[in-house]
Amino acid sequence: MSKQEFGTLTDRGNPMSYLRTFLPWIVFAAVPSGDWQWGSLAALAVAVVLIAQQRRAGAGFDALVIEAGSAVFFAVLAAIAFTDPHSGVHDYSAALSSGTLAVIAAASLAVGRPFTLGIAKRTTPREYWTMKPFVRTNVIITAVWTAAFAVTAVALAVLDHAGHAHTMPATLVQIAGFVVPMVFTVRYVAHVQAKARAAAGHVAR
Repeated sequence: MSKQEFGTLTDRGNPMSYLRTFLPWIVFAAVPSGDWQWGSLAALAVAVVLIAQQRRAGAGFDALVIEAGSAVFFAVLAAIAFTDPHSGVHDYSAALSSGTLAVIAAASLAVGRPFTLGIAKRTTPREYWTMKPFVRTNVIITAVWTAAFAVTAVALAVLDHAGHAHTMPATLVQIAGFVVPMVFTVRYVAHVQAKARAAAGHVAR
């Protein structure tokens, strides 16, 4: 594999791809907590639109793991919220959101289909999809996202239990839960590319 090919293979740290994937969760977090039923409904609508758009673009369901999981989660949450707006689930909705993402991400690793692989496939030629460097890079990135979601869920659950649900500290924890793995993704991809270029340069000499 040439360094150009490997660069194409691993040039998947584009934050916009991840922002689109996690857009339903961003929308839900942006809606005031007092309107959580409308926030969950809006997030569900966004998830459904994203799935429809990606399916029309030719994406398989293996590339829509997060979006599909998002749709299911927000459908259930919206049903609970509209049935009982004062449900105790409301206080733990942020922790449940991160916990759900952790479970989805972990499940994608367990079945050998890391969810970031699906994101990368959207812009990577099909002949690269089964190459070991491509798969290995995405396994590592997905593992970091999984850990970040799990840590965020635990931290939010602790805050929620202490009566600090939907406060500024909780919001900052949620933001960190996305920003930290995103920064890692961008930097790790850059690191992999740099190593590939160095190795290719060494072979050329």
